[in-house]
Amino acid sequence: MATSILEAFRLDGKVAIVTGSGRGIGEETARAFAEVGARVVCVARSAAQIKDTVSAIEDQGGEGLAVACDLTEAGSADEVVGRAVERFGAVDILVNNAGGGGHVPTKYATDEHFEAGLSLNFRAPFYLTRSARPHLRKGRGVVLNISSGYSRAANIGSIPYGGAKAALEQMTRMMAMEYAPEIRVNAIRVGAVTTENMKQNLLAAMPGIGEKLSNWTPLGRLGEPRDIALAALYLCSPASDYVTARILPVDGGVVLERSAMELIERAERLDKG
Repeated sequence: MATSILEAFRLDGKVAIVTGSGRGIGEETARAFAEVGARVVCVARSAAQIKDTVSAIEDQGGEGLAVACDLTEAGSADEVVGRAVERFGAVDILVNNAGGGGHVPTKYATDEHFEAGLSLNFRAPFYLTRSARPHLRKGRGVVLNISSGYSRAANIGSIPYGGAKAALEQMTRMMAMEYAPEIRVNAIRVGAVTTENMKQNLLAAMPGIGEKLSNWTPLGRLGEPRDIALAALYLCSPASDYVTARILPVDGGVVLERSAMELIERAERLDKG
């Protein structure tokens, strides 16, 4: 029996793991999922932040579980999935949102910078998805990876981060083929969204760049975490049951390559410093 349009966007009875859900895109996504009926496992390094997210979910009548861990550490993937299954009995949705790091001029990049970019943005989603795979309910399991415009836009000073996000997008396509037809795997390529990472690494370092990015964006504004959360809801709900192996840009229509010159200028200033 066909569901109504509104029912197609519901997640009643679903169990969702959302990483990096202490703030920003992850927090908005966790709260959005809970609002439409999902039970949400909130994962982040900061116990205090995810506790706040779970409290907000419970305040709106939802059910959540806070799992504080460092996803780059060995065994963390199994721990997260194990806690989810122990509490809720299954996993239906995995959102690999946690990311960041790997922003440094190549001249100054150390092994630690490189590993930080690769471990959190590519290796952690790989292991967490692999751990969740046996528990994702066949025929309705969903994996969503959160990528970045740096996966395709050339930039100086973010090779570990951009390279890891590009690898994440290819992993999305390949896992979608490997896990089809039981599990759908997609990604969102995030544009200029006012996350804490963006505020700290771009807006603060380059006064005026926010206004320039807004001017370069056809929709005339920077994105908000909620914009990504709503796209995530579509890709993780029955509304997108015929969508897999796709990278969805959510960027206001911005041509990301146009920002490269500004970022090059930033890199040159850092290099001279």
